[in-house]
Amino acid sequence: MPELMSGLPTLGLWAIIGYLIGSVSAGLLMARIFGLGDLRQIGSGNIGATNVLRTGNKLAALLTLVLDAGKGAIAVLLARVFVAEDAVQLAGLAAFIGHCFPVWLGFRGGKGVATFLGTLLALAWPLGLAACATWLVTAALFRISSLSALVAAVLAPLWAQVLGLPGLTGLCLVLAVVILIRHADNIRRLLNGTEKRIGQKS
Repeated sequence: MPELMSGLPTLGLWAIIGYLIGSVSAGLLMARIFGLGDLRQIGSGNIGATNVLRTGNKLAALLTLVLDAGKGAIAVLLARVFVAEDAVQLAGLAAFIGHCFPVWLGFRGGKGVATFLGTLLALAWPLGLAACATWLVTAALFRISSLSALVAAVLAPLWAQVLGLPGLTGLCLVLAVVILIRHADNIRRLLNGTEKRIGQKS
C-alpha cells in the first residue's frame, strides 16, 4: 500500500466520490436503452456485461463492459489530478465497491470484474494489461467468463510484484478477495461442471 499522505477528510471525500461513480449501473442503463428488460430477472440476475451478453445483444454487452471498466478508471484518474496516491488507490477501491454493492440497488450489484480491470489499467497500465491478458488467455482456452475473472484476480497481486509495483499489491489482494467472494456461486458451479460458457443463453 502507498504511504499515507492525505488526511482523513480527504480520504473520506474521495472514498465517497469513488463509491458514487462506481454505483452507477451501466448494465441496467444499457438494458433500458436497448429494451432488454430487467437484467435482475434475466439469466444469472447479475447486472454486468456477461449477463447482458446472454440477452444476445453484443453491442449492449460491449458498452456495459466499457462503461463498467470506465467507472474505475474515471475514479482513479480524477483523484490523481487532485490528491496523493493513497487517496487515488482508495478512490479506485471505492468505485469497485460501489459497483459490487450499490446503495441504490439494495447493495446487490455486479461482480466487479470490468471495474477491477479498468481500475488497474488507470492505476498502472502494465499491470492492467497483464490482468486483461490473463483474462483473455483463460477465456480463449476455456470459454468461461467467471473462470477467466477468477484467474485474473488471483494472479493480479503476483503481476504487481513481477512488474515492480509492490505499492499496488495490497490493493490487488483486496480486490481479488472481493471478486472471489462475489463469485462464490460461480465457483460452486465450476466445481460441479455446470457453469455457463461465454455467450451461452440461459
